[in-house]
Amino acid sequence: MLHTVHLDSAGGMTTRQAGLSPGELTSFLLLIPQFQTPLTRFADLNVVVQNSLAAMERIFEIFDVVPDIVDRPGAGDIQSVRGRIEFRDVWFEYSPGSPILKDVNLIIEPHSTVALVGPSGAGKSSLVSLIPRFFDISQGQIFLDGNDIRDIRVKSLRDQIGLIPQEVILFSGTIEENILYGNPSATQEQVRQAAQAANAHDFIIALPDGYETLVGEKGTGLSGGQKQRIAIARAFLKDPPILILDEATSALDSESENAISKALSQLLIGRTTLIIAHRLSTVMNADRIIVLEEGHIRETGTHGSLLEQDGLYRRLCEEQFKVLFAFDRHSESSAQIA
Repeated sequence: MLHTVHLDSAGGMTTRQAGLSPGELTSFLLLIPQFQTPLTRFADLNVVVQNSLAAMERIFEIFDVVPDIVDRPGAGDIQSVRGRIEFRDVWFEYSPGSPILKDVNLIIEPHSTVALVGPSGAGKSSLVSLIPRFFDISQGQIFLDGNDIRDIRVKSLRDQIGLIPQEVILFSGTIEENILYGNPSATQEQVRQAAQAANAHDFIIALPDGYETLVGEKGTGLSGGQKQRIAIARAFLKDPPILILDEATSALDSESENAISKALSQLLIGRTTLIIAHRLSTVMNADRIIVLEEGHIRETGTHGSLLEQDGLYRRLCEEQFKVLFAFDRHSESSAQIA
């Protein structure tokens, strides 16, 4: 406002000295605000440029990082995967002298569902992270359909594996774009079929923009159950022969868990599946349960056979189902008295 007063005063003097008409002066004064915005933006341009340069520097730092996991010389692609996985004398450690997995020997048959259970820190997540080579083993070998996984190109290996973690990674973009990460070449119809199979279609079309709804980084604006269903839709779209579920339903409410469990029951059909679970009720129907403790495989078997062994698995069940086991013991005692 003050600069306008000065311009008005100066304009009056200029009008008298230069012979400008009042109309010409008024036109000049009306044009001044139109110059202010571009000049202000130009002044802010330096800040934008500096921020952009800093962001570019961080991006280039990422590009310059040498990956720890690289293809072996002569590694090739793998096709027509059946899904037989074998751990042979496997040891793994994040830091020297502190093994996380110790002498693991395990065969997972094609199309079977195998659950990994055990106390926190037993090595469950570490074991499954070795299959897609997120880390390399310290000793031993891991085979996929008889091929050492280090003889398979990393991209080809990971193309065979679908992963649904507890914390789903979503990116800033539309819901459709996030599902397409499972298979970027899929058609729009295939995306919708995958969403329907994942029990996600109904909640998506109820959103204001449907599949074009924008979600923020990490899925801002979506519930935990909705994010999990998008992750399952990705897996349906990718259609991998091997599936890894890492605590996929542990943080969900019962309604979301029921919807997701129905979707997962369809997704597991015909695939080799590894399930990491803390809630043992979610793995009772697995073909095989592997019980880990301190990096060792302590027990293997079905839910029923492991309960009969009266070992670590039974103790874990007793901790989670105290009321049920207390009732069973009471019934056994009553039967003995009778």
